[in-house]
Amino acid sequence: MYVFYFLVWVVFNGQLTPEIAVFGLVIAAAIYAFTCRFMDWSPAKDLFLLKKSVLLLRYLVLLVCEVFKANMALLPLMLTPDTEPEPVLVHIHTNLRTDTARVLLANAITLTPGTITVSLDADVLTVHCLDRSLSEGLENSSFEQLLLKIEEAKK
Repeated sequence: MYVFYFLVWVVFNGQLTPEIAVFGLVIAAAIYAFTCRFMDWSPAKDLFLLKKSVLLLRYLVLLVCEVFKANMALLPLMLTPDTEPEPVLVHIHTNLRTDTARVLLANAITLTPGTITVSLDADVLTVHCLDRSLSEGLENSSFEQLLLKIEEAKK
């Protein structure tokens, strides 16, 4: 967070001179101290996020790749006039333990073209798929596997 505060200071100033850098370091330290004192933050949380940042970056790359692949899978369905989509509702059981991970999985499914997460009840997601072929691979997906790794990362 400290580095983030300093970078925001530099961006808002639009230039980096020795005076701006020194003053920015002091201001960033003051804001970081305030955050730690009154916003329930700590350097341990910074370290924890740093450990998970590689996995979260992998998750974002995976999301972009899956959105692209889903778009390519939808092209024949949209561009072929005689193809009739076969919509389906699928119930998916997930092994994710935290609500945050479940919501991230539901959002990833919704962001992927052709699928929408209709409901999330405990460990069961109800997903509407535009076509039956899009429902393949939703159970035990790569999203879920990566989110499980993120959950298992030690605090």
